[in-house]
Amino acid sequence: MKITSNDETIAENKVLILYILNTIDKPVTNSALLELVLSIQDINYFYFQQFLLDLLENKYITQFQEDDHSEIVYSLTQTGKETLELTKDIIPGIIKLKIDNTIKGELGEIEEDVSIVSEFTPVSKNDFIVTCKVIENNRTIFEVSTSAASREQAKFISDNWKENAIDIYPKIIDLLIK
Repeated sequence: MKITSNDETIAENKVLILYILNTIDKPVTNSALLELVLSIQDINYFYFQQFLLDLLENKYITQFQEDDHSEIVYSLTQTGKETLELTKDIIPGIIKLKIDNTIKGELGEIEEDVSIVSEFTPVSKNDFIVTCKVIENNRTIFEVSTSAASREQAKFISDNWKENAIDIYPKIIDLLIK
């Protein structure tokens, strides 16, 4: 069977995720992993999620949660390491070099960014749930959810949290303990 260029791209992207997880060599959240992948190569979010699912189903990566309040993190399994050894040659050398150089700089920035997390989920066309979190050492120490009447409003709330959580979070805590 001849591999089409689309199949090659799919395989390359899956191996890329394995290579990044191997290079990081520690558990990483979905958002941090996506950010790392996007810093290396342009990839569709939905394809990225499908690649993660495929890698999980084939037991190349594993996911776990350290406690009930922390985000799910991903790490490479032994099977994933063995598979990577056999397949890493399909990643072009220039991409590997970019990964190796980028990971060192991006990882520190991502670890800082991961402590402030915000996401929004559509409930219906004009109803979104926005969840804002503060995470320390892979443990959620603060989480609040609210409703938004439009995608734009949900995005604004999410972006505002990411930009201003350092000011907003202490004010909320102060109000709660008064």
